[in-house]
Amino acid sequence: MARFIQLSATDNIVLVTDPFNPGDLADAVPAKVRIPRGHKMAMVPIEKDQPIVKYGQVIGFARETIAPGDWVHEHNVYVHTFERNYMFGEGLKDTPVLPEAERATFLGYRRANGKVGTRNYIAVLTSVNCSASAARFIAEEVNRSGVLKDFPNIDGVISLVHGTGCGLDVNGEAHEMLKKTQWGFATNPNVGGVLMVGLGCEVFQIPRWMKSYGVEENTTFRTLTIQEVGGTRKTVEAGVRAIYDMLPVVNAHKRTPAPASELVLALQCGGSDGYSGITANPALGAAVDLLVAQGGTAVLSETPEIYGAEHLLTRRAESREVGEKLVERIRWWEDYTARHNMEMNNNPSPGNKAGGLTTILEKSLGAAAKGGSTNLRAVLEYADPIESKGLVFMDTPGYDPVSATGQVAGGANILCFTTGRGSAFGCKPTPSIKLASNSHIYVQMNEDMDIDCGDVLDGVSLEEKGRQIFELILKTASGERTKSEALGYGDNEFVPWNIGATM
Repeated sequence: MARFIQLSATDNIVLVTDPFNPGDLADAVPAKVRIPRGHKMAMVPIEKDQPIVKYGQVIGFARETIAPGDWVHEHNVYVHTFERNYMFGEGLKDTPVLPEAERATFLGYRRANGKVGTRNYIAVLTSVNCSASAARFIAEEVNRSGVLKDFPNIDGVISLVHGTGCGLDVNGEAHEMLKKTQWGFATNPNVGGVLMVGLGCEVFQIPRWMKSYGVEENTTFRTLTIQEVGGTRKTVEAGVRAIYDMLPVVNAHKRTPAPASELVLALQCGGSDGYSGITANPALGAAVDLLVAQGGTAVLSETPEIYGAEHLLTRRAESREVGEKLVERIRWWEDYTARHNMEMNNNPSPGNKAGGLTTILEKSLGAAAKGGSTNLRAVLEYADPIESKGLVFMDTPGYDPVSATGQVAGGANILCFTTGRGSAFGCKPTPSIKLASNSHIYVQMNEDMDIDCGDVLDGVSLEEKGRQIFELILKTASGERTKSEALGYGDNEFVPWNIGATM
């Protein structure tokens, strides 16, 4: 028999986990048409303009009267604004942290500032797109030379280039965001050495950036500008020499035991489907609860993809101020999209919809499950330093490379990424663990996926799957390579949020 799930007693739809053909039954209700796996079927009559309910929450409204057995999807569902009760802090619970002596450990790189890295890279950053090619040439030359085999504690030399740095207001929001994003990557604990390469005449000036953070050149922080050095070839030669000088210093860092409380876990989902909200995302949420109990930190983000579920997070806010800051960011996004003739419900991609997700409200309710069940400790703006322990929220776009870039800039030293459609993603300098929401995509893209969460549909508990994810987080933090690392992903996924006018 074709399988289905009713996620809440108040739901008026079910999720079909196998494809339904006409006549297939869900609690004596026959399907009227073929319904793809991961999609929804109505269980009771739903009158025009009445809410569609999944997870016990509103995910949209009936565009027309929907009969029992009908396929429920974008052809008969729409979204409009409606009131949500934020109930600030009314869902708080006691979340004790294990004593340090009882915490799990991993092998990481302890930095001078006390933070712990899970990787040890040398990063070639750029102030402007005009120096991107030179930065890539430098990293490629070092990696191609074979010299790194003599420095086994270094994971590699990476060029993290971007498409902006000029044509912006030096006193504007875009410049400020790029400035803190670059600084966040330069100081991420997974980075042991930095070479910043510029052109020389750009708006984003390296000396001004350094002065704003009180940093000077040293053995593991060097800068070059193409115009001052004398052109591309001379810059590449000088950059290679600078990195060769860094190698012994960066290689001197060795892995030592560190408590799991030093982990800052970025949470991402991409290419979500109808299974994501019932398998991979809540399983990752169970792993987050385990990490928070260890004194660690998890970073939920992608603000457009918690739209419609934010009221579930404000109930867990540790203060009204934290909850109100989250709502303020939601209001900012409503205004931002309206100014660009868009709407929040534009977010679900064609792939999301093909996988069974109909509205942003439905997508968000599943996406928010990544955050587990503990209290919300803080709400941060994009690329802000992550200083609180426990579950925090960072305001980012839903576009995964931009969102993950903000999280890593904030200090995330490891990342978990759930996917139902099969997103291909990596995130140097931070390793990315890929969690498949269904067994089909795990098998189909086995070289990209680290964990199959589809077996939750076959009876594996979310708690058991969460424990499996948590154990892989510890192994990865200790140096075990993820599938995306084995494939070489991560050099091109550095995408700072480019907000505002390009002039």
